Formats: sequence, structure tokens, C-alpha cells
Amino acid sequence: MKTIVPMIAAALLLGSAACAPAPPTADPAQIQASAVAAASTMVALTQQAMPTPTLELPTPLPSPTPLPSPTLVELPTLSFGATGGAPVLGAPTVGASVPTSSADACNAPLPPAPDGPLTTIRISNQTNGEVVLSLYLYKTLFGECGYRGVNMSAHGSATVVVPQGCYFAGAFVTEPKKQTKAFGNGCISAEKGTITVGPEVISIASN
Repeated sequence: MKTIVPMIAAALLLGSAACAPAPPTADPAQIQASAVAAASTMVALTQQAMPTPTLELPTPLPSPTPLPSPTLVELPTLSFGATGGAPVLGAPTVGASVPTSSADACNAPLPPAPDGPLTTIRISNQTNGEVVLSLYLYKTLFGECGYRGVNMSAHGSATVVVPQGCYFAGAFVTEPKKQTKAFGNGCISAEKGTITVGPEVISIASN
């Protein structure tokens, strides 16, 4: 009798363990959707915090070529009525409509095959949290501009190959107990560069 009681208790424990529900698993599609939403929000915040670049216009030089001769405008034709009355001006020709300005071409991802020189940038996350980074390239001499996003884990790193030029960077920094935003700007005019992400400041420099 003393042996039967422990055996019954063990059987009950095994039965309850077998009926326990399995721990829930994370949905990969939901994780990917959350990452895309965070990146889109970061791009919007980066565009709002981005300073307006000051462009210095070059001093116009005198042109050595002579100015073109003025183009003669065709005069309207005159027509007389059947009774020889006063002349009547012909109807003017309607010109072509002026095209409207297109959307901002820089509000888009960076081109996959840029024409200008490239740089290899090593991005270092110096925070204790995950980082959603957005890089914005100001328009270069080759007309290249746009965004590039990077996600990194805590104290992680990443490498990107992008056009050389001046960048503005913004990041969401999600640490275990708080969430901050970091911003920074700088120019990279070499084959290699470095971007360091801190809790509130991002540094950009050429190597």
C-alpha cells in the first residue's frame, strides 16, 4: 500500500505536465511588421529634425560669347470684311501649358547603383538598446540623394556601402528601461567612414 501511493502521485504529476499548454512562440510576420513601422517613423522624424542646408551660389562670370539676336515674333494677320470695313485681328495662338513641378526626388530610398564614388561605412551602436537608424544623404554633385535604414542590436555593428557625401542621421534607441532619440550630421569624402550611435548623439566622420 505504501508503494502504490507514491506511484499514483507520480502518475498525476506526469499527467498534469503533459496537459500543460506549450509556451507561445513569436510570430515572425508580426516582428517584421513592427520593424518596418519603426523604420518608417524614424524616417519621418529624421526629415523633421533635418537642418536646412545653406547653399552658397557661385558668382556668375561674364560670358565671352555674344548674346543671340532677338527672335522676331510673327505679327497677327489682318483680314478685311466683305464690305471693306475696318481690319480685324486674327485670333492669337494658344501656347503650351507650363508643366507642374515634380515630387521631391530625395524623399525616396538611395539609388541601388549610384554614379558617384562610394564609401564603406562601419556603423557602431554604443548603447545598451536596439537601434533603428535612418541615414539621409543630401544631394551630391552627381544628383544622388535619399534615405537608407539600418537596424542594430545592443552594442552591435553594421557595414553599409553608400555614396560619398554629407549625411544627416536619426535613430530610435530602445534600451530596457527607456527610449531615446539620437541625431547627428557630417560629411564622408573618403573610401571609408565611421558612424557612432550614442544614446542622444550620432557622430559621422571619414576614416
